[in-house]
Amino acid sequence: MNIFELIKENYAKMSKGQKKIADFITGNYTKASYLTAAKLGELTGVSESTVVRFAFELGFEGYPEMVTAIRDYTGSKLTTIERISVMNDQIGADDAFEKILAMDIEKLKKTLDTADKKDFYKAVDTLCGAQNIYVIGARSAAVLARSATFSFTLIFESVKLVHTTSTSEMFEQILPIGKTDVMIGMTFPRYSKHTVNAMKFAKESGAKVIGLTDSTLSPVAEFSDSVLIAKSNLTSFADSLVAPMSVLNALIVAVGIRKRDYVEENYKRMEEIYEQYEVYKTKGER
Repeated sequence: MNIFELIKENYAKMSKGQKKIADFITGNYTKASYLTAAKLGELTGVSESTVVRFAFELGFEGYPEMVTAIRDYTGSKLTTIERISVMNDQIGADDAFEKILAMDIEKLKKTLDTADKKDFYKAVDTLCGAQNIYVIGARSAAVLARSATFSFTLIFESVKLVHTTSTSEMFEQILPIGKTDVMIGMTFPRYSKHTVNAMKFAKESGAKVIGLTDSTLSPVAEFSDSVLIAKSNLTSFADSLVAPMSVLNALIVAVGIRKRDYVEENYKRMEEIYEQYEVYKTKGER
């Protein structure tokens, strides 16, 4: 059950103070998902310890786990305006440089702590056995898709970046996908319908599907054979792609190690081309 179902199921037996917390979370979930236990207690007129006990009563290991559950459930519902509001509440007049970098570091730590290595290496095996690889990512995730395509093109013979400017064009590109192929889909709140639909189509067509997203509650999780979780930053109107990019880099490196001979040969040829066609500036060149 999600947190709101847990609250509904346990509401009747809650104390007066716990009902105040439950009512606040239900009515202000956007704000509640970024409050400390002390601040939530202050806003609801109860003690911090009551807030912590409330989380335990719902079956969470602690208050941070409850907050994560709220974020996971409500993340896709945050509009850009709501993100700006949350960002202002969290950062305010503080040093944005230091605060944002600290938040990105925290996202990396959480991603590492919650990573499913079995799913990660299952994705590596899947990619290494693919005949064709399709890569899709819309809006801010398009940056991830382009980066993955660039790197995988030097590792595999057939890598296709799926463009998502129109629904018809997208399906025309992925129409041939089949059982010997793999699709890597990347989407984060607010989740792209184009990406979700493409991954659903790939799954129904018999292809293997790898999802890079922020939560197992993501709409692409049900269509993915491997789900790679990377914590994204929902507190800003500018999506943080630090953790997703790091997971993607790890995937590229792990696959590259498996296909080392092919990769080394490709890069050797590329270096010869770079030199022959003067792609890069040479030492001493002005």
